[in-house]
Amino acid sequence: MSEAGERVDAPDDSDDGSDGKAQGGAARFAPVDEQMELLARGSVDLVEEEQLRDKLRRSRERGVPLVVKTGFDPTAPDLHLGHSVLLRKMRHFQQLGHRVIFLIGDFTGMIGDPTGKKATRPQLTREEVQQNAETYQRQVFRILDRDRTEIAFNSTWLHELGSEGMVRLAGSYTLARMMEREDFRTRWESHQSISLHELLYPLAQGYDSVALEADIELGGHDQIFNLLVGRDLMRERGMEPQCVLTVPLLVGTDGSEKMSKSLGNSIGIEDSPREMYGRTMSIPDSLLWDWYLLLTDVPEPDIEVLRRGLEAGSEHPKALKQRLARTIVAGYHGEEAGLEAEREFDTIFARGGRPDEIDQARSAGPLDLLTALADHQLAPSRSQARRLIEQGAVSIDGEKQGDPFWRLEPREAAYQLKVGKRRFLALRVVAEAS
Repeated sequence: MSEAGERVDAPDDSDDGSDGKAQGGAARFAPVDEQMELLARGSVDLVEEEQLRDKLRRSRERGVPLVVKTGFDPTAPDLHLGHSVLLRKMRHFQQLGHRVIFLIGDFTGMIGDPTGKKATRPQLTREEVQQNAETYQRQVFRILDRDRTEIAFNSTWLHELGSEGMVRLAGSYTLARMMEREDFRTRWESHQSISLHELLYPLAQGYDSVALEADIELGGHDQIFNLLVGRDLMRERGMEPQCVLTVPLLVGTDGSEKMSKSLGNSIGIEDSPREMYGRTMSIPDSLLWDWYLLLTDVPEPDIEVLRRGLEAGSEHPKALKQRLARTIVAGYHGEEAGLEAEREFDTIFARGGRPDEIDQARSAGPLDLLTALADHQLAPSRSQARRLIEQGAVSIDGEKQGDPFWRLEPREAAYQLKVGKRRFLALRVVAEAS
């Protein structure tokens, strides 16, 4: 695994022609229509389809893979299933034999992506960015093929650009064009501040495409403006512009908001099989088909058969959700883990039981219930912990407790905490040393 600033290239597979040299030409790549079918699955924007077909055709004729770039700013330490939608599209390109670059925005992460923000995003320190980047590198290989993935850091070329280069880069785009961004325009019209450094973000992301000579850039649908800036910058420099392919933003387990850890509606890609299965079973029926399409490899014709079965009454929503949950868990933990998670779910919820094994923890006390939940990750944040308590979703020793500041006094027996339907903890509170 690389250190910050170091680039990791995929292994040289020159013996079988995968270094880009034409050894068998078209035999290395599937027919263009077949590639397009996979790439179009679950996509939103494609700019431009005919250009992408032409790139795929030339790639196939020459036996040279396309350069596919996807950038992730390490602004949070953990990836969730919402991130996996884009990572899975990267894997589709890997399966088709193309060169995939996982670009860590260690430079742009310190600017802060203004996309979809109503106010300026707090800037991260270099230490925070590097720490988050390390966890990204570990987590992405739960989805991507390690041997077919290149990791790059955009500080490599953006630091070298320097202040003179950044001024020249800023001179290649007008303020009028930048204000076409919906979020900038909305903030301007509502008299919300826009910091100058935020205007640099789309330019820095676009310059990444110039530096990498990208053929295709992938991103979330909300990133379309930034991705198109990359096309413009490449065109202005006499380069063949990249194609742009976007994927939808995954709706979280609440069925209404974009998946986000801060909203408490996410499933982490490193979550346990039990947690991953249980939270998938909690989604509303309305999310079934998008989740099947975006989070599994179930063929689209098979998904349509399941959909028609549900409409006809031959398929039950619970059974469809169980299959979805098993499939998602199996993708990260293996098939046996998916089956075991289902068995445990049935024991806990269908029969009103408890898990065979409950996590054990220890805290110095006394402490309040809110602190206990936050300290032991039984809720994603203190504000979410407070909401859960006040909504009656938390019990202690089998009794619901609605006071966030209820004191857990030191005692010999562990407190049996239950949060929602799936989270259990045996918490031993010991007297704090004087």
